Amino acid sequence: MRKPRERKPRTVQYVKNSLKFRANEGEDVVSIQLGRKKYVVPVKVRFLSSEGYLFLSFPASANLFQVADDGLVPVTTDEAAQEAFEKLRSRKARGKKAVEQVVMPSELASALAAIPPGFKLGYGPDGTPRLVKTRTRSKK
Repeated sequence: MRKPRERKPRTVQYVKNSLKFRANEGEDVVSIQLGRKKYVVPVKVRFLSSEGYLFLSFPASANLFQVADDGLVPVTTDEAAQEAFEKLRSRKARGKKAVEQVVMPSELASALAAIPPGFKLGYGPDGTPRLVKTRTRSKK
């Protein structure tokens, strides 16, 4: 029987290379303000953001930043890179939302079950709830 492989900690460079093609691509998202005028830099940028971290990748370089109170701080330690890797690779960072199961209170379920067939719950002009006859549509 084989032993489970021990995971070695990920380095900053490994995390940068791994996240580069998983990031969302945006165009003309970098802007520079000179004096009173704002200029948009025509460059394609790949970026991922999550709880406390931001990954930016330009065509020629990539860097990993930690979001701090005083601005963006480049990640230089392997431990911080490992933490950023785990947070940026999560479902939340990739834009997929977790499905939450909604629990319906028993009082509401029993009230909805008491609605007779052919009717639905509606509201009157003054905002009071009332039963409304369901519209039946004929097939064409």
